[in-house]
Amino acid sequence: MQEYVQEFLDYIRSEKNVAANTVSSYSFDLRNYSQFLAARDIQSPQQVTPVEIRAFLTELTRLGYATTSIGRQLAALRMFHRYLAGEKYCANDPSENISIPRQSQKLPHVLDIHEIEAVLAQPDVATKLGMRDRALLEFLYATGARVSEATELSLSDLFLAEHFVRIFGKGSKERLVPIGEIAITWLNAYLAQARPLLARQRRTQEKVFLNKNGGKISRLAIWSILRRHVKAAGITKQASPHTLRHSFATHLLEGGADLRAVQEMLGHANLGTTQIYTHLDRAYLKEVHRQFHPRERQFEATPR
Repeated sequence: MQEYVQEFLDYIRSEKNVAANTVSSYSFDLRNYSQFLAARDIQSPQQVTPVEIRAFLTELTRLGYATTSIGRQLAALRMFHRYLAGEKYCANDPSENISIPRQSQKLPHVLDIHEIEAVLAQPDVATKLGMRDRALLEFLYATGARVSEATELSLSDLFLAEHFVRIFGKGSKERLVPIGEIAITWLNAYLAQARPLLARQRRTQEKVFLNKNGGKISRLAIWSILRRHVKAAGITKQASPHTLRHSFATHLLEGGADLRAVQEMLGHANLGTTQIYTHLDRAYLKEVHRQFHPRERQFEATPR
């Protein structure tokens, strides 16, 4: 089955313009799937039935995979088998009537506004790397960009005089996102003072954020930068670059932003993806109600 998997991956990469991270994820999932089928002596698409697919999902459950992970792998299998049926490698799609497991909705981790401010204050802006870190963190929180979008940000994507940046998201979809004065100030300072010191004639492309050797900063480096500054700020919450994205969306909604405007800024294709933040906002409102409503305070003070 591996040759069919490779053909499918080439197809979604070249013709469907699927993001590189998604292709990598599908490659991993389908490699596991093809190995499972090979162990059952299944070598061609015609041999696959719903029984094999359900057995594979059962095996993932037995191995302790989370529901979300199993759902993601089933999504890859369904797309793969839909492709095989469309190319006439088999008479029908055996995954057609197999539903994705119901996923429990988890609220994303966010930092409070004062915690964000504490993290942003950590980089030593007297150094070139500290200036870069401050500009990078300000950019992530000001725009809600994904970490992969920050690594690919080019100088030609900055329209700072107009208070906009151009971001290329999943599937190379382009969107214009507003950016505030404070982030612009730090970006301009970085571009004028620190980036020229990091740039190397042979290594540096037109990317905005550079590593210490003058090349494009990596996703792993951004994770490391954020975690270091979160720890320095004395914050014990789990935090990743995506936490800044979650915080960006949550703080906008808490401030009264329109859900569709937040959807546009985040680059979500479906409004339903953005609605997770409305649940988070309601949780925040319930906590405010619990803390400040006089009857709730009275209840908390009553011995039980």
